[in-house]
Amino acid sequence: MSDQLKSVNGNADPLWAQTELAIREHISWGLPRYEKMWAYYRNPIELVRQAGLGGDGNGQGWYRSAQEVGLPTRIVGGGSSLGSGSGLVLGGERGRREVVIENDIGWRVATMVDFMFGSPVRIESLAEDEKTKQAIEDVLEAVWESSGGISLMQDMATLGHVFGHVDLLVRVDEEGLVGSRVIDAPEWISIEPIDARRGVAVMSSSDYRAVESFAVHVEREVIAEKDEKNAKPKRHGLGMRKGKTGPGGKKTKQSVTEVFTQEGWARFVDGERVDGDVWKLLVGRVPMVHVQNMSQPFVYSGIGEVEVLVGLQDELNTRLSDRASRVTMQSFKMYLAKGIEGFGGSSVGPGMVWSTDNPDASIEGFGGDASSPSEESHIGEIREAMDKISGVPPVAGGIVRAKLGNLSSANALRITLMSLIAKTQRKRVGYGRGIEQVSSMVLDVLDAAGVLTTDVRERGVRVVWGALPVVDEEAAVAAGLAKVDLGVKAEDVLDDLGFGDADPGVV
Repeated sequence: MSDQLKSVNGNADPLWAQTELAIREHISWGLPRYEKMWAYYRNPIELVRQAGLGGDGNGQGWYRSAQEVGLPTRIVGGGSSLGSGSGLVLGGERGRREVVIENDIGWRVATMVDFMFGSPVRIESLAEDEKTKQAIEDVLEAVWESSGGISLMQDMATLGHVFGHVDLLVRVDEEGLVGSRVIDAPEWISIEPIDARRGVAVMSSSDYRAVESFAVHVEREVIAEKDEKNAKPKRHGLGMRKGKTGPGGKKTKQSVTEVFTQEGWARFVDGERVDGDVWKLLVGRVPMVHVQNMSQPFVYSGIGEVEVLVGLQDELNTRLSDRASRVTMQSFKMYLAKGIEGFGGSSVGPGMVWSTDNPDASIEGFGGDASSPSEESHIGEIREAMDKISGVPPVAGGIVRAKLGNLSSANALRITLMSLIAKTQRKRVGYGRGIEQVSSMVLDVLDAAGVLTTDVRERGVRVVWGALPVVDEEAAVAAGLAKVDLGVKAEDVLDDLGFGDADPGVV
């Protein structure tokens, strides 16, 4: 076993010492940022009574939305603060006005994922021998399907769009895999998407693209065991914090970390190694593949779709809340009566008559909803800015406005969605390369285990994507027939059209 994977006395474990530094940096800088990105995407609600704010005496509802953190104090109020589970700080009840949250980020991200993985994709082997090609495609299909199939890929795209990147971890039970049959490979190999909040990469000091080790770090709440000698809860390592009293002991935060290197793996609980082994099949490689949503040079994390929209989302929610407050104040007609005796408590309605001897008496009406063109224009410009930045126009979500004109032809719709289509095709390159690298890694492991023997040149694969949902079927079929007449293989044409010979439900 290498020196890096050896367990030594105390906390001098070299692997943990290196990993702990990366985890601490991740917790202090990366995790709060990623939690905010997820909160803006999901916009989860938190119950008022759980927040300790008391009842909803001002009629403001029973919940608070995560995106309220971006609203000014004049809207959310300046009373007691609320620390939510996502690290957000929300306003209290005092001075709270109508709050309107329209999560434009959520539906845009969902639309991008639909365009990316709206239909299953197919993994095609590049092996020349037909029998080997079929065996490779069958085993890859089984491994991906058992790991989640198209749902796994949609989860992968969602995490990548929110955080900017996603890591795919290949878990292999080496002892079980050796000597097994090809059909049983999915029992010993699985593919797991790791989101940015849990995955911590230790990068090479000489190459920003090289990963020396990869850690999956989580913290969970447990009942701490008692130290019989000192009668205190055991406390050691990263992330152990005293919590509320529970039955049988003190509730604490326990950290569990799995570390994967080029030489083996290890599991640490609160900084102490409890399990691990050296690789027998995965020698010389970290079993993970890094996928950037949009490439960002010289930086490990990619460019996500949420971060760039946060400022505009806050501005949109602010203006919608201001409009709601204005409408509330102006939508009801109010009256000011001057110089009329006994008017107090009376109502204004049809057939009502008041009389007075005061010549200066009057009843004046005020209020009522009035148009605010500048307000509507500002809100519209905010939405258009979000359309341009995200590349997702409202028509992609099924909202057709009159200004779009006649969209009866596929070409007109394609022009309208040109930005979204171009961005989807660009991202398919990165996500497709990640899928191909994971598939090649699976084939390497199967070959090393003697389950499916292949040559290095036979382990190449390519991802066959389905057609985008804006394709004119008739025009696409006509173009395909023309390609066949020109000598293009019918199989390639069918793949381009999304009608390959694979099972429609196959990944």
